[in-house]
Amino acid sequence: MIRENIARGLVAGAAGTTALDVTTYLDMVLRGRPPSTVPSDTARRLAERAGIDALDGDDPQTQHRRTGVGAVLGYADGLLAGAAYGASRSIVRAPIAVGGVALAALTLFVGEGTAVRVGATDWSRWSTAEWLADLVPRLVYGMVTAAAFAMLER
Repeated sequence: MIRENIARGLVAGAAGTTALDVTTYLDMVLRGRPPSTVPSDTARRLAERAGIDALDGDDPQTQHRRTGVGAVLGYADGLLAGAAYGASRSIVRAPIAVGGVALAALTLFVGEGTAVRVGATDWSRWSTAEWLADLVPRLVYGMVTAAAFAMLER
């Protein structure tokens, strides 16, 4: 049962991650804002801490690599949070809304929490618009992931 729930969680997490990306890109379209540099900055700082020099340069090719690694870290966050949600459903049965908020919080603290811990961002300096630009897509992620899991569970 737990393996099936983890598999469902991975699939649901993929749906949620897609919804998060679409929400983020729509925000960029509506407000004309640039993409966040936090994922690539986080990738750079994590690589520095791990002693990986391949992500340390400022040339365009290295910048593109950091952008790619940052995106992959985001997908890993969404997929693994979905898998964790699936595993937890073997123990805890919460309504979709509760699960969705819990998933949003999990990805906030894993994804952005990592960025804060490595110094790629500072929550205390975020404006209301920056908080909303991060929280709304995460809530969309959580709700879509929890709803997709429920659909797959039937």
